[in-house]
Amino acid sequence: MTNQAPIPVIVNGAAGKMGREVVKAVAQASDLNLVGAIDSSPEHQGKDAGELAGLSEPLEVPITNQLEPMLGYVAGDRQGPPGVIVDFTHPDSVYDNIRSAIAYGIRPVVGTTGLSTEQIEDLANFADKASTGCLIIPNFSIGMVLLQQAAIAASQYFDHVEIIELHHNQKADAPSGTAIKTAQLLGELGKTFNPAIVEETEKLAGARGSLAEEGIRIHSVRLPGLIAHQEVIFGAPGQIYTLRHDTSDRACYMPGVLLAIRKVLQLKSLVYGLEKII
Repeated sequence: MTNQAPIPVIVNGAAGKMGREVVKAVAQASDLNLVGAIDSSPEHQGKDAGELAGLSEPLEVPITNQLEPMLGYVAGDRQGPPGVIVDFTHPDSVYDNIRSAIAYGIRPVVGTTGLSTEQIEDLANFADKASTGCLIIPNFSIGMVLLQQAAIAASQYFDHVEIIELHHNQKADAPSGTAIKTAQLLGELGKTFNPAIVEETEKLAGARGSLAEEGIRIHSVRLPGLIAHQEVIFGAPGQIYTLRHDTSDRACYMPGVLLAIRKVLQLKSLVYGLEKII
């Protein structure tokens, strides 16, 4: 891609923990160009996105809360590749963010979770009609994709499975999009898990977690000190098989984010899940 103009990238949620990592990763990639940094937090307005992300030199890209004008600005530049917006914001705003980006012809790469099935279906239809690529990625870690693939393989031999996901206490949605996606992948295999042995009674509502695809239970933990972690626990008489993925640094997500930015330009529709593009 050395002979092509760099891909213009907007980071939405640029002042957040994941947003700052994305700003650094985009700034350090020779084929990408950070053109906009959006964040709604009042205390960060006007600050340089590079300095806020911890880079040694400013990027001369100020933090602003003006998403629509930035989308219009990038859409109006016809000289280079189409623009991409990376969204790590909040479940309450991400749906509108994606629709706005697609309307302007800006390709969304979405790490924000919490979208409902109906919202994803609506966005897929909207992207199809606009022939605009969109990627919704519940988890950008290659390790998590490998865990999910191992879980699919294990499900051939185990009929009982539960998922535990653990995140920092600033995460707004539960269960995590990654845990829901894992349950969906197992649910697509054509079997029902956890056949009832006894009639269960919850003495406290939610004690058995949430009920996801095909009888799979998901349990959510929120504590300071955690980043993002997931266990898939299979059980059978006489044995337990546990798959676990732990995140110790948000930098682990950046190879997946950069891959998604480059891949989304090749798409004409919405694609859900990192495993679809690697």
